[in-house]
Amino acid sequence: MTSLTRDPSRSSYYVTDEFYSDLIAAFTDWQGDDRAVSDLGERDLFRRLIEREARLLDQVNYEAWLQLYLPECIYWAPSTPNAGDPRREIAVMFDDRRRLEDRIFRLRTGYAWSQAPQSRTVRLVTNVETFAGKSAQERMVRANFQINEFWDGEMRLLAGWSGYRYVLSGGEWLIAAKQINLIECDRSLRNPSIIL
Repeated sequence: MTSLTRDPSRSSYYVTDEFYSDLIAAFTDWQGDDRAVSDLGERDLFRRLIEREARLLDQVNYEAWLQLYLPECIYWAPSTPNAGDPRREIAVMFDDRRRLEDRIFRLRTGYAWSQAPQSRTVRLVTNVETFAGKSAQERMVRANFQINEFWDGEMRLLAGWSGYRYVLSGGEWLIAAKQINLIECDRSLRNPSIIL
């Protein structure tokens, strides 16, 4: 492949059937006590990474937020309570790197009318747990969240839990996949125009 077709900002080349199968396998049966990481330093590291992600999103610092992700990443908000298979089910959001960059670009244009005026948010993150991944270079992390959004004179509350698949890359832990599990995912959500 040419370098152009291997650029995840321009092509979704990596979102293949194998990618979907690996994604589903990673987010199935990973939250067992037998896989829980007991090392307090490691657990604290991932808690800080998730708290940093929340702060960057509240500060609308999307470019720095995107640097927390691998180039070949996925951002998935299922529309069913048990997540399921994104190949066969509609998702609230299912974005690869290209779509995340498109979303950020659109929000920065000033013409994203669902964000005029821009939302103000405060995210609360709690109950962060770390689990062993398939290898020493992978961790799965679960965190509960609450997003308080103020937009156009109205308050909205979004709550749920996120699953993260972290991969050690170049000496730092980066997000390979994030699954956002809203508790009201199968109800009318209004336009979730913010990055969850």
